[in-house]
Amino acid sequence: MVGKKKIILVVDDASTNLQIVYNTLNKEFDVRLAKSGSIALIELSRTVPDLILLDIEMPRISGFDVLKSIQDNPKLRSIPVVFLTSHAEMNTVMTALQQKGVKDYIVKPFEPEDLRGRVHKALGIK
Repeated sequence: MVGKKKIILVVDDASTNLQIVYNTLNKEFDVRLAKSGSIALIELSRTVPDLILLDIEMPRISGFDVLKSIQDNPKLRSIPVVFLTSHAEMNTVMTALQQKGVKDYIVKPFEPEDLRGRVHKALGIK
């Protein structure tokens, strides 16, 4: 790949999920991992990623709370966010997709090829 790899911040409280996403995307992207919403917000104060893959259900700070912090920060609000979560209920999906900045909603477990394709779409990569 020519040039710098695009940075993807993956936020999930489950180490297994972080590892699966990392293994799926790390050859093509610079994948950064955050095991909580708090760690994600610290990472976002240091680095502005090209895309955020965000779990909804996390202790202390939910994915919706992290998204609100992103949207409230002018430096971060243009970063596309994709929810990557086990919540498959239509009500949650619709609520999530109506949030500003949410590009997509992926339900876990996912197929690696589907994740790669949706990441490419969110980043505008053909």
